[in-house]
Amino acid sequence: MRSSNALTLWFSQLDRRRTAIAVGLAIGLTGGGIGLLIAGVGPLLALAVILGALACLYIITDVNIALYAIIGTVILLPFGIFPVKIALTPTLLDLALAGFLLVYLFQWMTGRRGRSRLTPIHALIAVYLMWLVFAFALGLRHAGPTSTTIRQFAETLLSIGMVFVLVDLLRESARLRRLVTVVFIAIGAQAFLAAALFVAPDSLAESVLVRLSRIGYPAGGVIRYIEDNPALGERAIGTWVDPNALGGILATAAIIIAPQVAAREPVIPSRWLTLSIFLLAALALFLTASRASFLAFSAGLLLIALVRYRRLLPVLLVAGLLFPFLPQTQSYLLRLAQAFQGADLATQMRIGEWTDSLTLISRYPIFGVGFTGTPEIDIYADVANMYLMMASQIGMAGLLIFLLSITGVFVYGARAWRLARRDPASAAIHLGFHAALFTAMVNAVADLYFFRLDFQASITWFWLIVALCLASSRLVLERAPPAKDTVAKGSRLQ
Repeated sequence: MRSSNALTLWFSQLDRRRTAIAVGLAIGLTGGGIGLLIAGVGPLLALAVILGALACLYIITDVNIALYAIIGTVILLPFGIFPVKIALTPTLLDLALAGFLLVYLFQWMTGRRGRSRLTPIHALIAVYLMWLVFAFALGLRHAGPTSTTIRQFAETLLSIGMVFVLVDLLRESARLRRLVTVVFIAIGAQAFLAAALFVAPDSLAESVLVRLSRIGYPAGGVIRYIEDNPALGERAIGTWVDPNALGGILATAAIIIAPQVAAREPVIPSRWLTLSIFLLAALALFLTASRASFLAFSAGLLLIALVRYRRLLPVLLVAGLLFPFLPQTQSYLLRLAQAFQGADLATQMRIGEWTDSLTLISRYPIFGVGFTGTPEIDIYADVANMYLMMASQIGMAGLLIFLLSITGVFVYGARAWRLARRDPASAAIHLGFHAALFTAMVNAVADLYFFRLDFQASITWFWLIVALCLASSRLVLERAPPAKDTVAKGSRLQ
């Protein structure tokens, strides 16, 4: 008996020793790693890496937090990369997407998530995805891919594939409302930053933005001007580097917020706070001097007013009448007039790009030239029009599949709108998402950032809007009561 007790005591002491050794090794390795990190990149960057690692650990514990991290990264740090290169240098958006998908897959593996819930429109989006892969493979005959092109194309497929995941994930209206709140916070922060950097002295704004070079941003020459001419005025860029890309994000996000200003049951109870964020986003959009985004924003507001909130029409009318006479808008109005007349350099360059693009499309009309390069030296695929760029790279067939997919989203949304408009809690959210998608489609007439591979944040944001449109429509249709004739047939069968 004594020998048995002694043996038990010896094993317990051995376990404590092993635990102490393991804890000591963990502490030592962690301390050594932190020390090497500080020595290699400096204390500030080391602190950022440590906080980022802790944030990643927190993100992968909750799928909602992971989703919010994607939205925050897209809106606030779209071009950020991981500051430490290991084998490769992933972007912050890559890490956010990877964390989100990891948590989502864990839910399936652990049985916490059951049957997937999709919509009929997902079939069209799946065909579009397959066509992108086909066009990429077909384009390899013209030029070989670089590692950057392969990574960006894979990221594009992942961003579009998020439509399948998000629609399945967003199964409750409360989750959708929280998501809109996150958009409120993120776009409010970006708009404030863009406006603050715009009014700050150029030297101060440059020094602030150059600090982001540690995470992949430009190390100089950040401030942007109209037609790259300082005499014509500065353009707001926030943390988006490109003012036109920022304009597209601000326009679509502001349109998501716009119905909340007049909604009976807004997401944020304080209507003044909602209005303040909306006006701040609209101001930042104006400061970008992006005419395409401003016109798309105006079209989205008009759509919202015509479809649901007609009391906004007098406000829009007054704003339209005042716009030509305000001192602050005189130069803006002149540039809009020049755009429609084709009188300024930027518009003339766009017209030249459109003409060259039509030449490319006429030579490769069905399949396009792919994503890796053009077969002839006198043609190029980059053009400031998303639809012409699509036709150039994935052909008219690919463009048609894309347009059918987006048309399907709107048709599905219109079917759900008949029910959503009776619910004050759902109407503003549902209309805001679809108006934002409409705004993006209008904006794409004179911009390419929702399709161009090296603007992954813009692509992710576009398909995030598509996913939110489908999710809101599906939620509304799932709550719809069965039709009377269906109920009657069921009772007769019973």
